[in-house]
Amino acid sequence: MSSIETTRLGTGGPVVGVQGLGCMGMSEFYGPTDTGEALATLERALELGVTLFDTADIYGSGANEELIGPFVRAHREQVVLATKFAIERRADDPAYRGINNDPAYIRKAVDASLRRLGVDVIDLYYMHRRDPDVPLAESVGAMAELVAAGKVRHLGLSEVTGPELREAHAVHPIAALQSEWSVFARGVERSAVPAAVELGVALVPYSPLGRGFLTGAFADAGQLGAGDFRRNLPQFTGENAAGNAELVTPIRKIAERLGATAAQVALAWVQQRAEVHGLTAVVPIPGTRRRSRLEENLGATRLVLGAEELAELEPLAAEVSGGRYADMSSTADAREV
Repeated sequence: MSSIETTRLGTGGPVVGVQGLGCMGMSEFYGPTDTGEALATLERALELGVTLFDTADIYGSGANEELIGPFVRAHREQVVLATKFAIERRADDPAYRGINNDPAYIRKAVDASLRRLGVDVIDLYYMHRRDPDVPLAESVGAMAELVAAGKVRHLGLSEVTGPELREAHAVHPIAALQSEWSVFARGVERSAVPAAVELGVALVPYSPLGRGFLTGAFADAGQLGAGDFRRNLPQFTGENAAGNAELVTPIRKIAERLGATAAQVALAWVQQRAEVHGLTAVVPIPGTRRRSRLEENLGATRLVLGAEELAELEPLAAEVSGGRYADMSSTADAREV
């Protein structure tokens, strides 16, 4: 397999491979991990041209940053390192998730991430979630100070609306918006994508494979291990799961017709959103812990769906049952007007 092509994240942002790698599952959320295979997957990704590696301080409560730190340091000139702040956890309450956008917290969070990663600068620093009670200009202003201090190179936001993206961009250029975007999840198209087009902001879709559901790897969360967080997601349980599993059938049929896999079709659809909407770049970050899945996913970078395939996939999102999360209050969807 040859190296993938590159693109630029936003106007003046970093140049990265056209597909990135989400590292979250290497530490938490999807059950037990083979650490050796996960680290080998990082190395293989870089060999194949993946340069955007995505983590966050919440993943494993810092453990994911510590896990990928040695890899990042060993390849610092090649790796574009992205991490995030804003979601707080508590050791005495595993289910607790708080959102903190306070400037003082942001300054502490970046120092903690730099320490865990063992690096001097973060290439792309995201606000992971938005707290509407904290003025956005204050939060982004604090993030801009990190750029001025040399701790961060570029800024990103996650799960914000179009108006919020415009407001933030007016304070400091935003290189990338990371939000869920897939054949099954298209809420980002309501206001955020048009704003990103207008501002020259790149889209970095997370969960472009619907957390594995679009690959056909499982049809009901009951098939997953006891520690898998997908067991609590409405789309993957009960009647919702049964109906949504039927919606994967058109993806499989297209894959068979094109000699591809369902995962490759789903990723190709996301990649082609750049052309469809006129975005500067769309760089999905499918997460995987295995080299075989990584290579399968990267095969999508060479797959182009025709008008017939795109038309078949177009109606699926509107037919999906259940929310992306059990609690949608911290997502952009909750703040769309």
